[in-house]
Amino acid sequence: MTGQAKSAVDTLLAEALKELAEKHPIEKITIKEITDRAGVIRPTFYNHFQDKYELLEWIIMEDLLKPMIPLIKNGMLDQAWIFLFTSIEREKTFYSKFSRLEGQNSFEVIIKGCAKKALLQIFSEEGAVEPIKYSWLTPELVAEYYAQSLCFVILTWIQGGMAVEPKKLAEIYDYIMKHSLEDVITEMKQK
Repeated sequence: MTGQAKSAVDTLLAEALKELAEKHPIEKITIKEITDRAGVIRPTFYNHFQDKYELLEWIIMEDLLKPMIPLIKNGMLDQAWIFLFTSIEREKTFYSKFSRLEGQNSFEVIIKGCAKKALLQIFSEEGAVEPIKYSWLTPELVAEYYAQSLCFVILTWIQGGMAVEPKKLAEIYDYIMKHSLEDVITEMKQK
């Protein structure tokens, strides 16, 4: 199967899962339901993914994180955050249901893992593979830190009903990322 055909089937399976998630909790959706909705046979699913959680990882990487990589690499972080939050809001029902997954395949575990992987890819492509100033501060640890932060913001926003519009949330996240705790405390005391 060519890369293009594989990608088309992956997209078909992802769309089927998203459609099913509109009506059912994700943990209750079966592989058979996904393949029936996608119009493929079960073995086709297993030629592409081990389980529905690997499909969820694929969705996060393909729909949210991979499109952000060129923006981040070109210093357009504000646009990357706007893209991310707008994409999540556009599929609000799916991500709201996805965020309710708990346990070893929880939304938090999946999004953190995917974000860390994407950040490590950026570090590697940009040649940022050595610890910064301190040997303890490895690229893996930095990626983990920022993945944790991003996951917290996304999860809190979704659980709050996505009440803050994506552009405003991007501004808030950008502010948090660019200011030290000391800066924030000083600013809060001045209010």
